[in-house]
Order: sequence, then structure tokens, then C-alpha cells
Amino acid sequence: MYLISSAVVFVACESRTYEEISDATPITEQVTYTKDIKPIIDANCISCHSPGAQALTNYSQVKNNIDNIIDRISRPNGDPGKMPQGGSLSPTQINMFTKWKADGLTEN
Repeated sequence: MYLISSAVVFVACESRTYEEISDATPITEQVTYTKDIKPIIDANCISCHSPGAQALTNYSQVKNNIDNIIDRISRPNGDPGKMPQGGSLSPTQINMFTKWKADGLTEN
């Protein structure tokens, strides 16, 4: 009986990472700063990146720093340079930044 109970527990409990269960559907629409990127920045970045040398408060600042932003948000958890600090954007949000760059960094 113990063996059967143990087998049920091992089958019932699976460990999957957030990345494995999150939506990774390809983004087919054109990504723009105003519609797609700004809401992510406002919700996750502005609290630390508002006025100053590392500000991300407007289109030009985000556009001019896109390579660094993509690098920092794509780093693995535990990396001291990972952004946002103490958390992570979803894979879909990270893909949004990559697609925005591929789409030509359009503002509106």
C-alpha cells in the first residue's frame, strides 16, 4: 500500500517553472511603444528608473537604451544585473521588447 501511495504522490506533484507554464504565443501584431511597451515600463521600471541618469520615463530614453533593457530583462533569475530587481517580466513581456526592436522601435 505504501508503494502505491508514494507513486500517486510522485505522479500528482510535478515541478514546472513559470517560464514553462506561461504563455509563449508568438506576437503577430506590430509592437509600438505607446500601446505595448510603455505600460510594461510604467508598471515595472518607473519606480526605480525615474528622473536621473538611468531614467526610462519617455520614448527616447527607452528607445536609446533598448539593447541594455533587453539584456537586463533577459538575464536568468539570480543574476545580480537582472531587471526588474526582485522580480521578472513574463516571457511574453520580454518577447514584446524584442519584437518592438525587430519592428523598428515605432512610437505610435
